[in-house]
Amino acid sequence: MKEKKVEKQGQSSRTLRLDEDLLWGTHPVFEALQQEPERISEVILHADRKGSKREEIIELAKGAGIKLSFVASIHLTGTDAAQARHQGVVAKTRQTSLLPFETLLDNFAAGVGRGESPRLIILDSMQDPHNLGAIIRSAHASGMNGVLITRERSAPLGGTAAKSSAGAMSHIDICQVVNLATALQKLKKAGAWIFGAVKDEAAQSIYKTDFNLPACVVVGSEGQGIRPLVRQQCDVLISIPMEGSLDSLNSSVAAGVIMFEMLRQRGE
Repeated sequence: MKEKKVEKQGQSSRTLRLDEDLLWGTHPVFEALQQEPERISEVILHADRKGSKREEIIELAKGAGIKLSFVASIHLTGTDAAQARHQGVVAKTRQTSLLPFETLLDNFAAGVGRGESPRLIILDSMQDPHNLGAIIRSAHASGMNGVLITRERSAPLGGTAAKSSAGAMSHIDICQVVNLATALQKLKKAGAWIFGAVKDEAAQSIYKTDFNLPACVVVGSEGQGIRPLVRQQCDVLISIPMEGSLDSLNSSVAAGVIMFEMLRQRGE
């Protein structure tokens, strides 16, 4: 993290470089303070701005003993800085709270044992933080039980992903694993069916697939898709029927379509 302080009218102006340890925007910071205050090390606020949500953020931070800094201005620099709308609220975060894989596995197996159909979305080397956050948001909205991601070759669970998740990151179990193929093997032993989302004419349409069972859906990276060793662990390869000249969807859109089809089937 690189930052500098410039004195201005008796207050400091903060310039922060976008990094995996930043959250910005009123709603994401508020949600993180409500759900996981232990992740926040400092909250930085524009001194001249007002609002009820801002006051709630201040009270939550004070209650959790988190450092509050009031500054004359906040400047974000780095990749995507032009699109980052901090709304006068930025938080420094610690490592994102993650669920241990063994706990995720135990929870999944317990659901199967109760006759339920737990569902996980699994992201193989998802490197775009915007897509990662959007998928987490859709996973929460569609009632998935958790998100499993790879530790290596994955976008950080930080500012950009958290902003794209619109607060959902604090409401759903997220787990990281080093060896995804091994993790899938363990999930299969716990009763999971593994569905791999691919661009393949021979794959089964999601609208002809029964998702009303313990299901894990694997979505690959934006460019490479599901890696071969991971694909080998998939019980069923699925695809989204499309019209038009394009042969693929953005990974977050594809994941959303699949997860909401699963929700639709559960509703029926």
